[in-house]
Amino acid sequence: MTAEYENQRLWGVETQMVRGATERSQFSETNEAIFLTSGYVYKSAEEAERSFKGEIDRYVYSRFGNPTVGMFEKRLALIEGAEDCRAMSSGMAAVFAALACHLSAGQRLVASRALFGSCQYICAELLPRFGIKVEFVDGVDLSQWRAALSKPTNAVFLESPSNPGLEMIDLKAVCDLAHAAGALVVVDNVLATPILQKPFNFGADVVVYSATKHIDGQGRCLGGAVLASKQFIVEKVTPFMRHTGPSLSPFNAWVLLKGLETLDLRMQRHCENALTIARALEKQKGLTRLLYPWLASHPQHALATSQMTAGGSVISFELEGGKAAAFRLLNALKIIDISNNLGDAKSLMCHPATTTHQRLTPQDRARVGITDGFVRLSVGLENVNDLMADLTQAFAA
Repeated sequence: MTAEYENQRLWGVETQMVRGATERSQFSETNEAIFLTSGYVYKSAEEAERSFKGEIDRYVYSRFGNPTVGMFEKRLALIEGAEDCRAMSSGMAAVFAALACHLSAGQRLVASRALFGSCQYICAELLPRFGIKVEFVDGVDLSQWRAALSKPTNAVFLESPSNPGLEMIDLKAVCDLAHAAGALVVVDNVLATPILQKPFNFGADVVVYSATKHIDGQGRCLGGAVLASKQFIVEKVTPFMRHTGPSLSPFNAWVLLKGLETLDLRMQRHCENALTIARALEKQKGLTRLLYPWLASHPQHALATSQMTAGGSVISFELEGGKAAAFRLLNALKIIDISNNLGDAKSLMCHPATTTHQRLTPQDRARVGITDGFVRLSVGLENVNDLMADLTQAFAA
């Protein structure tokens, strides 16, 4: 890293999001350039040889690295406070890369049970095919973490807050237990974003994101990222990425750079709108459960306020009447869209039991609180009074 880049770590996060790691071409453009190229040329065969040996630090192929992608990686690392970052084609590519590059046959992973559906698939079905032993625990129960981590472990994986149940996990306590067991801690921080929570401050070793969510935040493209120490990125993530190919496209990297410029401002509005709606829903009849980290009624409210700076954009709740009531509510919405995405400028609602977590058995869904009446609301940037009016008329239905 250059001295100029290292000095940017002293900037405020707002400045980092707008200007961090900007590299201008010979044309001195104001806006970051999109380098839509798959390969690069060399002045001589000798230069190509030295480049592939790693004797020259330069781009050789866009599956390995690209100037636009590199700007996104460096800027996100600045914001997160990480030593290094590798961008991936999607959030799930980032999750799989972070785990698969580190674990091998015969090794052991301990994971929280409350995971996004595809993350649960990776841990429960995909990794065991490669001989990796996986044990699940209830993430909010430290006694289960202690028991699982009382024997040697190679990695720990968790989400906090979890998607969609919004479970909060004590990051410092779990990281301390994991490190004592010899484990690397991988935290999926997608719901909190780098604005609301810094897992590295609590001892996490690796942080992963679906940049598709709040980082883009406008439903335009897919992307993911793995952030960690330079040693972990260089020695483990980079070789895995180069030879398996989950590379982020230069165009998507450029879109995500534009998303980072306004991430802080958007998260402020997301959180303000979500808290207003969550407080209003506390008075709504017909709900058997309401979850939002910034409500005093949340089971881990005190932990949430100690780890996060605001409650995030997602509210989850359970309706009396099960699936039929949930579907009536969804179908009555006029402004809020039915969609399985989240972290978007547009407010979105989904029914996890039949979408994101439909492949789980009813018993497994019940264990993480996903009942037939359970819905997830991703609160967007619209006028909060319009959103409340939409929800009011939908509940009336």
